[in-house]
Amino acid sequence: MDNKLQGSIGTSAGLALRLGQAIFSAASLLFMCLNVSYYSYSYPPFCFLVATMSFVTPWNLGLAVIDAFSLLVKRSSHQPGILPYLVGVDWVLSFLSLATACSTASATDYLIASGGSPYYNWNMCRRYQLSAAMAFLSWILSLASSLFNLWLLLPTVYLLHL
Repeated sequence: MDNKLQGSIGTSAGLALRLGQAIFSAASLLFMCLNVSYYSYSYPPFCFLVATMSFVTPWNLGLAVIDAFSLLVKRSSHQPGILPYLVGVDWVLSFLSLATACSTASATDYLIASGGSPYYNWNMCRRYQLSAAMAFLSWILSLASSLFNLWLLLPTVYLLHL
């Protein structure tokens, strides 16, 4: 079964989605860790964003390498035994990205609305907002690729149970 659903693993659109996810998650990680203060770690949402993006970036880079290799050798990378795990990890990382982006955005808005704190200046809060925005963009691309891979998984699971 050689499905070429654009956006799924092993396609050029899938490679573009993975590279976009990796770029946005790396940017989010960079903005969060650039010139970080000790007090940034006193807010759990900031720690969770750094931890989540630390997982999301290498995962997407690894899958981008698999996509590039599949395109180079012109062979499908759809392995029925591996595909459910890829889809599962994609969905877990997608939901974690959404949760951490939302929590970081709300914690940053709280800091700005409350007048900040002596440890946070306006530039740090703007940088945290930018980091949350990059995490949201990474999540949007992650959701798209997760949906394409889920769509690809459904016939595979159906054929395995016949």
